[in-house]
Amino acid sequence: MPEGRGLFIVFEGGDGVGKTTQGALLARHLTDLGHEVVMTREPGDTAAGAVIRRLLLDPATGDLDPRAEALLYAADKAQHLAEVVRPALARGAMVVCDRYLDSMLAYQGAGRVLDMGEVTAIAHWATAGLRADLTVLLDLDPGEAVGRIADKDRLEGAGDDFHRRVREQFLGLAEADPDRYLVLAARRNRTATSRSRPRRRSGCSAPPRRMT
Repeated sequence: MPEGRGLFIVFEGGDGVGKTTQGALLARHLTDLGHEVVMTREPGDTAAGAVIRRLLLDPATGDLDPRAEALLYAADKAQHLAEVVRPALARGAMVVCDRYLDSMLAYQGAGRVLDMGEVTAIAHWATAGLRADLTVLLDLDPGEAVGRIADKDRLEGAGDDFHRRVREQFLGLAEADPDRYLVLAARRNRTATSRSRPRRRSGCSAPPRRMT
């Protein structure tokens, strides 16, 4: 446990890989061990974030300028940390989060082909430099993961090339800082995953629950 605060664990990966399911399983296990656990998500787990989430993911929104999209995600993160994550960590809780900073780098940076240095700077400014203690990256070919989603939201329907860039960025982030990442090969059976080593390859979740 980090000295003076709780533990911040993040589940990352492309759409349809099972982040919400695996996060809920971990949260339940930690709760059974006697910890206070806050399970949360980005975007959307605050009142302001819920409005932002609808705007970002609703296909009816149509095209957003990629910079506008990135700034909306940054705004959600800033409010989410202020309202949910930092208070929970301050009281010693374990926070299990479905998506965090890496998703912005992967989706808005690589996916939307924005300048990665600029997106990284905005993301770190919005989060005031708070990093996850552990990031669990669930990896699956986007053709299989996104392809099985019938009713796609605005980002899920962004196209094969977009999702391949997203996957490459996630794997690149894990490869660059392996001590902070656990990379797992996602499977169709989302209750079973296998551990894999970070490596490069070509290439609307359920409402969150808070457990105490």
